[in-house]
Amino acid sequence: MIPFNRVVIVGGGTAGWMAAAALSKTFREKISIELIESEVIGTVGVGEATIPNIKYFHLLLELDEAEFLRAVHGTFKLGIEFVNWANLGDRYFHPFGPPGADSWAAQFHHYWLRAKQQGETADYGEFSVETSMAKAGRFGMNGERKPNYAYHFDAGLYARLLRGFSENLGVKRIEGKVVEVQTHPESGHIESVKLESGQVVAGDLFIDCTGFRGLLIEQELKTGWEDWSHWLRNDSAVAVQTESVSSLTPYTRSTARSAGWQWTIPLQHRVGNGLVYSSGYMPDDEATRTLLDNVDGKTINDPKVIKFRTGRRLKQWNRNCVALGLSSGFLEPLESTSIHLIQNGIIRLIKLFPFQGIDQAAVDQYNEDVRTEIEFIRDFIILHYHLTQRADSPYWDDCRTMQVPDTLLHKVSLFESSGLIAQHPYDLFADQSWAAVMLGQGIEPKGYHPIVEMAGDDELKRFLAGIRASVGQIVELQPMHRDYVAQYCSTPAQDA
Repeated sequence: MIPFNRVVIVGGGTAGWMAAAALSKTFREKISIELIESEVIGTVGVGEATIPNIKYFHLLLELDEAEFLRAVHGTFKLGIEFVNWANLGDRYFHPFGPPGADSWAAQFHHYWLRAKQQGETADYGEFSVETSMAKAGRFGMNGERKPNYAYHFDAGLYARLLRGFSENLGVKRIEGKVVEVQTHPESGHIESVKLESGQVVAGDLFIDCTGFRGLLIEQELKTGWEDWSHWLRNDSAVAVQTESVSSLTPYTRSTARSAGWQWTIPLQHRVGNGLVYSSGYMPDDEATRTLLDNVDGKTINDPKVIKFRTGRRLKQWNRNCVALGLSSGFLEPLESTSIHLIQNGIIRLIKLFPFQGIDQAAVDQYNEDVRTEIEFIRDFIILHYHLTQRADSPYWDDCRTMQVPDTLLHKVSLFESSGLIAQHPYDLFADQSWAAVMLGQGIEPKGYHPIVEMAGDDELKRFLAGIRASVGQIVELQPMHRDYVAQYCSTPAQDA
């Protein structure tokens, strides 16, 4: 059998160079990798926030954390603060770590719900190390309980870092623009791509990282698209960078506006800002004004408007083509899942890599796993919109009253009635994440797990008081976030 070992990645950016880095690190000389990208086309490049799973990807690559953060001007992220989502003036925090302490039968929020009925006034977030550390503007690793965290970083610098990493492992970069795709007349598999220069690049497996265009997966293979815009109405974003003028917060902020939401992401030497919105409720010029009216610090660049569609390809692996990143589907960056979906797509490909040729059973498994995961993430993002109580604009009225997927409806109904959370192995977000958002946006469960009644009233009070005291002590041990970054991974000002 002819070896199936020539990989061609079309498109660079975060997705392309993450794929090149992981495949070259894992398989070394067993496969050849060529990556085609054009400086003329460029990349979207506004994503700057991640979730904790990215640390596992860096373990695979054996990247040193401090060196990585210096190279990408990175900071630490303990979670996301949501402002104005339930009602104007409301705010809550979605932390990356679990609050309090669970029992084998019931999560911590059940104990908190019972205590609240008995007069407990402490906010749910006061029992979370990550939430309390974030509110104090602190970050560090002192004490026994380490925070669960992710990163903020410059996505363009991240791609540059991974490019150097990949090229050191033998990945060949080809500058050029693909103008033609050649497929086998019988199987329909991609055999090669032709560049504007006339160069032909042949391969066995093609990875489409061409962004929303889906040059291979859609324009050539006609894979099809499942649209989710009836649930997730935003179709545009405007992004701008500003100078840092305030403290370096160890979290992302998401502030709901009249027809969308605004992100604030602090890097070491600047702040990433953007407004995700629906052009059906807010025109581009109004969105740009709204963003610029609500940023701190002087702007560094001109605002950039980006158009997108929310949904997924019907297949992420079609014939001998695998789509990663924006070419495979898109969910708005409300919970910073874009890079995670790229990462998991790569890991699944490594596990199912077709060294002996395309195995349809493996392809079907890959597609089913991706579909299941992205649908759970989709439901989690819809949750934020559906649970709003805002009625101050047509946009929020429509979000609040829309029909949601049955899978999400079941999850919300179960929590409302009992405080229970239906968990699935492929659900990226654990029960504490679902609880944080549902409680934060105003759901008050009618009940809690009966096992919490095993503790007497005084015992429950001591239990919660002990957790709060422990959380407070841990937070006090940590330095301010800016000081930790300066000591651990500061980027020299001339490199910023």
